[in-house]
Amino acid sequence: MKDILIITSYFPPEIGAASNRIYHLAEALQERNFNVQVLTPLPNYPTGKIFDAYQKKFKHTSVEKGITINRLWIYATVSKNKFLRLIAMLSYSFSLVCFFTFNKIPKTVIVQSPPLLVAFTAMFFLRSKKRKLILNVSDLWPIAGLELGAFKKNFSYKMLENIERFNYKKADLILGQSKEILTHVTSLFPKKETLLYRNYPEFDAPEIIARNTSDKKIKLVYAGLLGIAQGIYKLCTELDFNNHVELHIYGSGAEQKLIEAFIEKHPELPIYFYGRVTREELHKVLLQYDIAIIPLLNRIYGSVPSKIFEYAKLGLPILYFGGGEGEDVINNNKLGWIATAGDYKDLNSVIGSIQLSEITLASKQKIKETAATTFNLKAQLKTLSNML
Repeated sequence: MKDILIITSYFPPEIGAASNRIYHLAEALQERNFNVQVLTPLPNYPTGKIFDAYQKKFKHTSVEKGITINRLWIYATVSKNKFLRLIAMLSYSFSLVCFFTFNKIPKTVIVQSPPLLVAFTAMFFLRSKKRKLILNVSDLWPIAGLELGAFKKNFSYKMLENIERFNYKKADLILGQSKEILTHVTSLFPKKETLLYRNYPEFDAPEIIARNTSDKKIKLVYAGLLGIAQGIYKLCTELDFNNHVELHIYGSGAEQKLIEAFIEKHPELPIYFYGRVTREELHKVLLQYDIAIIPLLNRIYGSVPSKIFEYAKLGLPILYFGGGEGEDVINNNKLGWIATAGDYKDLNSVIGSIQLSEITLASKQKIKETAATTFNLKAQLKTLSNML
């Protein structure tokens, strides 16, 4: 049995695409006779507070489904203050260095990036000709930060670019969630070994439910992080509800209070907020809706939202409003509709053109079948396992 270590900043019981992606990777490798360990911070995302079950602990170790999970100390915060966020990343990096110093590290290590500084810590301290380092790149930083307006092209940005290049250089294999990510990596290091590794989900999808034909409104649902990048507050303010559409929202995050205040101020609008639910609960409740919307406030180079693959597996039609490679995935696999990223006039026009007669049990089943054959996690993992 081959030992393998996964280093990540997000892991269940935290919610979100990043934690789900790494959890499925760890679980699948364990099932393929790898002895898997995980290094991750004490759970704190997205609240920015250590979860109650882990309070007043410097370290927590558990074994779940045969996977050894080491949860390390972190200064937890969701502050927008860049200095405090830097302290948070450095605190986890410090915990990693302590772990590296006093524990035996396997010869094969998978490192999640971003965060860049955390990935840099792992790549720097674990670099060795006898060790294989795999860098799992889910978003292109610092490019994504520049596009989101979080960074400016200055000295600190140049430093982050240097860190990014160091991480790529020291990796023996780079996994990228999108073709754009791999194109970027090979533009810097043409001979680097890469693998397109999408964030395909692994779960037993519930049976599809036929819609209530007496309901004449399109039930639009958003589920996930209520962060700045997703722009759900702006979506609430810009949607044309004369299009006979309702908006149902699940999740939590930085914009939650803004969204709740907007709903309270505009009780006449058909916007409904349910807060955060477990992933298992969400898979069940999503089936009662007609269309899942996936928005991004700005198009982010290299980003392909993992929600595309999760909703497709549920057989849920998708309205994609994020631009980039995600549009190709939706169009090529006939998963739903596309609206031009950032263009709310076009978004409302697309919604207005959708006929309820298009959303049938048969059309949902077809999406589900496409996901089962095209977005196949087991086939993807088989390729990865052979490369480790």
